[in-house]
Amino acid sequence: MTFHGGSELAAVYEDALDEGFGLIASNIAEPNTMMGLMEGASRVDSDLLLQMSNGACTFAGNGDPIAGLKAMGNYIDLIAAQYDVGVFLNMDHQTDMKTIRKQVDLGIPSSIMIDASHESFEENVRQSKKVVDMIDEAGEDILVEAELGKIRGVEDEIVSEEAFYTDLEQAVEFVDQTGCDLLAISVGTQHGLDTPLVLHGSSGVQPEQLRKMLERGICEVNKDTRYQYEYTRTAFDLYWSHTDEIVPPDGVEDDRNSFFNGVEWSPNKDYFDPRVAGRQIRERIADVYADLANAAGSAGRSKFR
Repeated sequence: MTFHGGSELAAVYEDALDEGFGLIASNIAEPNTMMGLMEGASRVDSDLLLQMSNGACTFAGNGDPIAGLKAMGNYIDLIAAQYDVGVFLNMDHQTDMKTIRKQVDLGIPSSIMIDASHESFEENVRQSKKVVDMIDEAGEDILVEAELGKIRGVEDEIVSEEAFYTDLEQAVEFVDQTGCDLLAISVGTQHGLDTPLVLHGSSGVQPEQLRKMLERGICEVNKDTRYQYEYTRTAFDLYWSHTDEIVPPDGVEDDRNSFFNGVEWSPNKDYFDPRVAGRQIRERIADVYADLANAAGSAGRSKFR
């Protein structure tokens, strides 16, 4: 595939650790966000790590997460061929071993995150190591990310009302026992590990805070909510500013079934064609990603030019 595998992603993380920068891991569920991210990454010469949760795959696959992964995997592959930066795909917050097995068998993702952080330490180790062993036995070029500690909020079926900082000694023991390639942590204990560290739940993190985290071993920062807001806000701003050309004015029957036959008013396709909003969404996502890549220090560092 045009997007790259785990060994190439590991090389990017190695550079990030050595040089003190990070990758913005960007969640997607449909093509417009994905294409905007690719454009933004190309614009600033940054390698791009895309992510899909099980919920995003289910959405893209019309209820079938594996169909969604296949569809989006092919889509990513074809669009990535248009750009000269490295593109990777991580499966975000995976909890079901059967689904992970299917992902491994497909060989599509560059990395898989097994999230057993809601379990006991021992069970978290067991499940995470099981994924590491599964990939090793399959001979696939896929990295494994695991999580230790809890981040407050909701991510698909993972819900935590409280946040618990990752214990440093436990983190070292966890990596030793599981053999995971990356470790997602609850911030506060990011010193002292050679394993690349991942920050989930980064909504609201400011550029100066991000730079300090990168100095302490964070190599991946996840972004999802920001893109969701920018997507909806961009479409809203377009439609709000052209309401009179999309929604009939007072006194005109809102007869959508006949598509406004028999009245003087008609909607303006220059604004209701979904491609109009789609292009603006892609452009806005590209702008946002470019700013984030500059803040994370990955801009100008693509290994695949």
